[in-house]
Amino acid sequence: MSDATIEDEAPPRRGYAKGRAKREEILQAAIVTFAEVGYHGASLREIAARVGISHPGLLHHFPTKAALLEAVLEHRDAVDFADVDTDLAQGRSLFEAIVRLVERNALRRPVVEVFAGLAAEATSVEHPAHDFFAARYRDTVSRMRTELARLDGAGRLRPGVDAAVAARTLVALMDGLQVQWLYSLELPRADRVDMAADLRAYLGLILVDPDAG
Repeated sequence: MSDATIEDEAPPRRGYAKGRAKREEILQAAIVTFAEVGYHGASLREIAARVGISHPGLLHHFPTKAALLEAVLEHRDAVDFADVDTDLAQGRSLFEAIVRLVERNALRRPVVEVFAGLAAEATSVEHPAHDFFAARYRDTVSRMRTELARLDGAGRLRPGVDAAVAARTLVALMDGLQVQWLYSLELPRADRVDMAADLRAYLGLILVDPDAG
């Protein structure tokens, strides 16, 4: 390949990287905006202004607010799934990986705010994120139930604990802790909700040796 050809190809690659960086900026601005005012209260013009681009410039990346919302949710899940997969690859149990994810989320307040707010908003079947959250809850509960059933077969579930009930309760606990944690942030640090500690405590109630693989 000639030097001229290499030089000709360089600008598109740089342009692609710049476009990806701008897309990431838009996603982060959208997370903050959705967290502050919810999906219905947010405007693409406001999000564009946060990033320092024009409204048409934002539409080049995300043609509709629904498309931007979908990208935000997919981005959040991609980050979370990557973190959990890394922990699993390092030999940690699924539930220890989830506890570690909760610990990391305590450092991502806007992400927790947007998820908690949108999950409540999206109960309406007309909300653009309704199908996303409905499928997400089904998949999450199913994965928890499968893992708890496996642990039950290995004698690791405490007597009287039903895997299906525990799976639903675990997901509900995680969501509820996020909301309580957000409210507790206005309190002195010693009085704030420790999501990871409370989750570990619940796992200790239903599992024998909850930290084991």
